[in-house]
Amino acid sequence: MENAHGAFRDECARLDAILRTLDEVDLDRPTRCPPWAVRDLVAHVSTGAGRLADMLAAPPPPRAEVDAAGYFGAAKFVPEVDAARVDSARRVARDRADVATVAAAFTAAWRGTDAALAAAPPGRLVRTRHGDAMTLTDFLVTRVVEVGVHGLDLAEALHRDAWLTPAAARVVADLLAAGRPVPARLDWDPLTLIRKATGRTPLTAGERDMVEAAGFRWLAFGG
Repeated sequence: MENAHGAFRDECARLDAILRTLDEVDLDRPTRCPPWAVRDLVAHVSTGAGRLADMLAAPPPPRAEVDAAGYFGAAKFVPEVDAARVDSARRVARDRADVATVAAAFTAAWRGTDAALAAAPPGRLVRTRHGDAMTLTDFLVTRVVEVGVHGLDLAEALHRDAWLTPAAARVVADLLAAGRPVPARLDWDPLTLIRKATGRTPLTAGERDMVEAAGFRWLAFGG
């Protein structure tokens, strides 16, 4: 779990620092995740980053049934679930009117998770809000994916260079590549792999054939 925990901590600390450099205009910039503006997407990421504290306070399930890749399934993005996710983030965002409040909420969320992780025993299992029984390590990988990939979305919305940390990039790229090496003909670094495999950068027809042949994972992030 240490690699995922370190990646989670690094990526959250990076986003934390970025949020404190924003101004009020930045919070209302549109994102590639409509209808969310930056403030809504940050609210969504904050909620996701803070989930583990409550999960670790609950009794563990008897066995793990879903891995990190399986967590990103289409069932989580049926219209009613997706609408609830969108509306929830927008409601939370309305209560965080300025940059200082937005940044403070994210700090509290990820640091609460970080502290809970430090106290968790080895081999701990958790149950997600969707009912998935997972190892703590696998769920933590999904948190790295959420903070890291949505960090790319925030960087795009803010017209900034991507700030994805090396540790988070490795965790996300390893998940997407399903433990397989990137085909040499693609010549992708981890950031390019993540952008391509999550639809942030379009694939060419030739790239799509090579990616599918290599067995890369296609994670669901929306309906």
